[in-house]
Amino acid sequence: MRKIFIITLVLVLVLALGLPWAVQKLMEPRVQEDGTIVRLYRHETGTVELISLEDYVTGVVAAEMPALFPEEALKAQAVAARTYIVKRMLAGGVVNNYHKGADTCDDPSHAQGWLSREAMKERWGKLKYYQYYYKIRMAVDVTKGEIITYQGQPIDPVFSAACGGRTENAEDVWKFTVPYLRSVACPYETDPESVRQLAISRDQVAKALNVDLASVAASTNQNQLIQVVESTATGRPKTLLVGGRRLSASEIRQKLGLRSTNFTWQYKDDKIVFETVGYGHGVGMCQYGACGLAEHGYDYRKIINHYYTGVQINNINDYS
Repeated sequence: MRKIFIITLVLVLVLALGLPWAVQKLMEPRVQEDGTIVRLYRHETGTVELISLEDYVTGVVAAEMPALFPEEALKAQAVAARTYIVKRMLAGGVVNNYHKGADTCDDPSHAQGWLSREAMKERWGKLKYYQYYYKIRMAVDVTKGEIITYQGQPIDPVFSAACGGRTENAEDVWKFTVPYLRSVACPYETDPESVRQLAISRDQVAKALNVDLASVAASTNQNQLIQVVESTATGRPKTLLVGGRRLSASEIRQKLGLRSTNFTWQYKDDKIVFETVGYGHGVGMCQYGACGLAEHGYDYRKIINHYYTGVQINNINDYS
């Protein structure tokens, strides 16, 4: 009996000590066979970290797309994320006065968002972390090395959270025509809160946009305080007159903190109530649209080819 007890105790100790170690080893970053390394500037530490390409892509997908999304949508995001950084690195790097010696950073306002494994645990909790990390990592591994190209060159794989039913042409947002960033229908967008309202006082609007709304209101009908001068191909405002000043919809969105350039407005007392549809600039891949397409049976390749016109999916080894 004593011998059986000792054997049982040993097995319990092995499982108790060995299982966490095995799981931890499974979750550790893996070095790419091709040796591709990303130099990532971390804002939290102020340092440049060397990270394998696929570990970098894993952190981007975790930061940029909800882990609850279908696997095919996560795969499409992984390919887009990989394309973004590979394009920068193939071009010899981007001159970045803020982050010298880095290929990119983890600030989504500068580049792509990125989460460390510790940040993933904080976002999802320890139990969900293993489930979500494994799901995202599988999407990354299945698409390993794949990038999106147009006429043999990596594209700028821009994306937004929710386009509001149809994506935008690049030139309607950034003034430059890009052949693979064309407006396409987005029939299955799943954003549960696509339509939002934001009430801002007239004084706040005037200050943020550096315009004089008071004098304009005194001399004309208040409905002419904001006027659409030019619309996009999808019917969104592109250029507007605000208090007599000509502004782009993108600039207004940024300065007022609106969710989208797809906005309308109405006047209520001393406030202007903006109603937005979607979230983001609306160009390229729509993330909630990709989620909907995946739920309707599209694989990641079909999702990518839906949102990026005339592209191909190639392997980075073709460019080494």
